[in-house]
Amino acid sequence: MTSSSPLAIQATQLSKRYGPHAVVQNVSFALPAGETLVLLGPSGCGKTTLLRMLNRLVEPDEGSVAVQGQDVRTQSAAALRRGIGYVIQQVGLLPHYTVAENVGVVPRLLGQEEPQVAARTEELLRRLHLPPERFAGLYPHQLSGGQQQRVGLARALAADPPIILLDEPFGALDPITRASIRREFRELEELRRKTVVLVTHDVTEAFELADRIMLLNAGQVQQLGTPKELLFRPANEFVRRFFDAEKFSLQLRTLRLADVMTYIPNEVHNNSLHTYKSADKVLPLSVTIQEAIEALSSPSGLQTSAEEEAVVWVEAGNSPSATAYISLTLPQLMTAFGRALQDVQTA
Repeated sequence: MTSSSPLAIQATQLSKRYGPHAVVQNVSFALPAGETLVLLGPSGCGKTTLLRMLNRLVEPDEGSVAVQGQDVRTQSAAALRRGIGYVIQQVGLLPHYTVAENVGVVPRLLGQEEPQVAARTEELLRRLHLPPERFAGLYPHQLSGGQQQRVGLARALAADPPIILLDEPFGALDPITRASIRREFRELEELRRKTVVLVTHDVTEAFELADRIMLLNAGQVQQLGTPKELLFRPANEFVRRFFDAEKFSLQLRTLRLADVMTYIPNEVHNNSLHTYKSADKVLPLSVTIQEAIEALSSPSGLQTSAEEEAVVWVEAGNSPSATAYISLTLPQLMTAFGRALQDVQTA
């Protein structure tokens, strides 16, 4: 996604009240195509209501929503929803439909031919680690919670909508399954070219998945920005306090190797600079510090020598046949991280 990307969703001064209670108050945002926006905040802050106004499951009292440049009120709610994928915490699979039938619901409603529906269903089930020869004929009650969520995501993707809305999609899962599904979600190529709006109350989840985060409280936007902006440049005291309890963990998930490489001592660069022709044993500079720590700490982690030191790309000595890298130990990484953190916090 670039700053010149066309807008997928434009929300203007959205408000919603239930009786005397203002659930959403004057919320506006512009979401470029291909970006993932996470709606974050405490329970009852208006996240789900705001999400449901985007596909007209809830009608705003004030304000407007445009999807792909078209005001959503100019088309029927049913037509709008068929063009937007939607995944909820309870999954909502049809209990008397098989996995394959559930995935193919929307493409069939759109009039796609059966061979096309079958091929798309098989493709998605394989991508989501649900081999169709094993899972296509099963019913929802025969699946685990994690498997049901994968089927729900496959169903949302089946008609290849440009926009996907997700309401606490991993909320009902146990922590281990939740982390695994979240990792698969982040790496799913199918989602990288789509616009995603995701609701969660899980701070770690938000930081792992978002391009930008909208933090809400009492129906009002407290701050909208990148994870790094919210963590290191909070707009107010509510934002600062909201992240305090998990601040160190979030810092590890927000800063990347590219942010700390200038803090690696020169002697490390000078003593361990080499060229290496294979990219499968290096960490790219785009990985987070948390991911680098996991690689360095793993018994089966990235190894370049008997010392089992992970390596990262550096901008030095590049040529068409080889790229320069340095060997980097965990203590060296953490020292550089600490120095980078000091500068970010005082800048």
